[in-house]
Formats: sequence, structure tokens, C-alpha cells
Amino acid sequence: MKYFGTDGIRGQVNSKNINGDMFFKFGLAAGKYFTNFKKKKQTAIIAKDTRLSGYTLEPALVSGLASAGMHVFTLGPLPTNGLAMLTKSMKANLGIMITASHNLYNDNGLKLFGPDGLKLSDKIQRKIEILIDSKVTNHLSKPNLLGRVKRLESGTDEYIKILKKRIPKNFKLKNTKIVLDCANGAGYKSAPKMIQSLGSKVIVIGNKPNGFNINKDCGSTFPTKLQRSVKKHRADLGISLDGDADRIIMCDEKGSIVDGDQIIAALALQWKKKRILKGGVVGTLMSNYGLEKFFNRKKIKFIRAKVGDRYVKEIMQKKKFNLGGEQSGHIILGKFATTGDGLLVALEVIQALNKKIKASNFFNVFEKIPQILVNITVKDNEIIRRSSVKKSIKIANRLIKNQGRILVRKSGTEQKIRIMGESKNKVLLKKCISIISKTIK
Repeated sequence: MKYFGTDGIRGQVNSKNINGDMFFKFGLAAGKYFTNFKKKKQTAIIAKDTRLSGYTLEPALVSGLASAGMHVFTLGPLPTNGLAMLTKSMKANLGIMITASHNLYNDNGLKLFGPDGLKLSDKIQRKIEILIDSKVTNHLSKPNLLGRVKRLESGTDEYIKILKKRIPKNFKLKNTKIVLDCANGAGYKSAPKMIQSLGSKVIVIGNKPNGFNINKDCGSTFPTKLQRSVKKHRADLGISLDGDADRIIMCDEKGSIVDGDQIIAALALQWKKKRILKGGVVGTLMSNYGLEKFFNRKKIKFIRAKVGDRYVKEIMQKKKFNLGGEQSGHIILGKFATTGDGLLVALEVIQALNKKIKASNFFNVFEKIPQILVNITVKDNEIIRRSSVKKSIKIANRLIKNQGRILVRKSGTEQKIRIMGESKNKVLLKKCISIISKTIK
């Protein structure tokens, strides 16, 4: 697709697609698509993370939507799944999250949700792309049909109310210490407020956004900070979110980092024991092979989806599974959420640990196969189609055959080629990845 990647639209601020002019067009096109349904009330709600650029891009987006005849509610900083939940509960036609997720402040973008709280399908995104590239004046509404715009200050509280429905009314954490890293992002208000309400002592870091420090040396992409803090405060658990709080990486009481695969495995085992796991688990092409072997031993069905949490959700819906996610920490909890929600996952883990189970024991359920991830910045992601690159991938796969696997893909959100390799033979693994990376470089 021209504008949409694996997770919405994303890029460098004031570049080709991420600027006021394009955000007006995005809003106008999305507004036009949804107002075509001729319902009595056309409503869009908008939330954002803490990037400085959000204050320049949001007005342009709002203008586009209102110009198409949509009423708009702006919520301010709120986690992505908070927006998805409120899109559904407010019966809005469209929800838009202004964010570049785990990227640094100089990037921004959009994630779009339909009235069911689900990310828009490729089919709908293609239709919106056609509208983006068509004549602007074709989509402008008549003066008497312009949309109204209103700011809502209750977004965080409404999101927390929905989350609390997942927790027994009498549930309280006692004598528990938790470190929470909010990545200076969208969850900096809601996450501390929610977890502190449970009665735990919470040490909060990454909760002082200044427009530039989102994801900078903090959050789920930099768990070292969480690790240090857990050790320093002798905490029982560490929780680390990303910029829009749809990812979670955790840390046990020993200071060991726990990734998405380990969280998914622990929750799947817990849910199976409680008989609430439905169907099985959906992972991605990036999920560790050790996770797949673990599910085979436990007789839990496991399916791999394309990389991207919306692809995970699509298969979960199709197969009627209620648990899925990615190694990076995007984890979807069935009927409770339509997209990844770091805070919701944290609450599920906290409830399990309240039975006096140590985090290290809870998460230590399978042996990970050694995995190496390499990200190479490129001018054009289509370099992956070159014959020389294809040849290097073929050579690497032939070398590692029966001893591991290699996955090479272009990023759907950045100008990068991502190489992932798994094998117990680390020397061979490094050699195979080197063959591919040197060719690309």
C-alpha cells in the first residue's frame, strides 16, 4: 500500500507523509469514507501520545475530519487500546491514535480503528488511500454539514473504569513493590493511577514527558532502565510500556528481562489451568521456536501470523482463539481487548502473582532457542527484492537447514530490513546472519 504499513501510517515528522497538509488529507479521506454510510451521527475520537509534533498534527487531522462532516472528540494523551475501547464504548464511527508507537520523538503517525474497536482492514485502508489521492474539493461537506469539535477530559478515567471491570472488587495488592516504566509516553497518567489504586507500592519512572523524551533510553525498547530500578528497589516485579502503551516487557524479582513470548507462555499455561483458554494461541513469524515447542508439549494449538498485532487479531477472530501476541510485547487478551494493551496484560499478570507466586517462577516455563535480531537501515526497503540479497538469503538458509531458521523481512513501519535467526549453534547462526547483512549493507 502507498501510505499504510503493517501498523498504520508512520514516518519522520515534516517529511513526505507526516505533516499538516497530509494529516488534513488523511482526516478528510477517513471522514469521507465513514460519512458515506449515511448514519444519523458521524463521530470520530482522537487520542495521542506525548510527542511534541502531536500538537501540530492533531489540529490538521481534526480540520480534515470536521471538513468531511464528522463530529470530533479529542482526548489528549491516552494508551492506544484506551482509544480502541472508548471508540467502541462511545459508539464512535472512527478512532484515530496519533503515535509512532516505540519510535523516538522525531517520528509520528496514525493508527485507525473502526466502530468495533478493531484496526481497519487492508481492504478499508486501500479505499481510504484512493480517497487521499483524489481531489480534495470532492470530499468537502457543505457549510451547514460541517462537524463540531469538542475536547473530553474524562478519557483516562473512562479507560481505567473499563480496566477495573477485569479485576475482582475486593482485589488488593499487599506488601508488593512494583517498578513501572511509562516510556514518557501515552500511559504516563493512566498506568500509575491504575496500579497504585490496587494498593501496591509503585516506583514510577519514565513519567515526565517533555515532547522529546518518549522512548528515549526508557520503556519496552530499553528495558535496562527497568532492570536497574527493580534491582535497586528490590521490587517484586517490573513493568515497562512503550510510547503508546500497547506493548509490555517485564522484569522478574531477580532482574531478568521477560519478553512477550515468555509472558504469552505463562498466561497460556495459567488460562489452561483455569479452563479459560479458548482454541489456542496465535503468535507471529518472529515468535521463538522454543515457544512453539513448549505449546506442542502442553498440547496447546499454536498458529503463526504475519508480523503485526492486527494480523494476530484477525487470525484470533477467525479461529476463535482468545490469546495471541508478539515477542515485542504486543499481547492481545481475547474478549477483553481488540488490540495490544500493556496495562491490561500487566493487570492479568499481577492477579496471578498475588497468589504469592514469584515472578521468576511464573515466567520460567520454557527454554528459549538462542535468537539474534539485526535491523539494517536502508534507503529503500525494496532492496530485499534484489537478486544478490535473495541469493544471500538462499545460501544462509541452506547452511542453517535442520539446525535453525532465518527470517528476513522489510519493516512495515520504518526504512529498515529486519533479520531474525534462531539456532542452538550460535557460531553458525552468526555466520548466516553476517552473509545476509553484509550483502544488504
